[in-house]
Amino acid sequence: MGNVSYYIFVLVAIIVAFLVIKKVASCLIKSAVLIVLMVLLAAIYYLYLR
Repeated sequence: MGNVSYYIFVLVAIIVAFLVIKKVASCLIKSAVLIVLMVLLAAIYYLYLR
């Protein structure tokens, strides 16, 4: 069950990030948001699945 909730969280995070990036015009800010999201997902992955 833990894996299912993790994948649901990742899916929600990707959808939210997509909506935020869609509303932002600057390429630099898009890149920064994407990098922050990747770091957060990596941290969550290692905290929950190590």
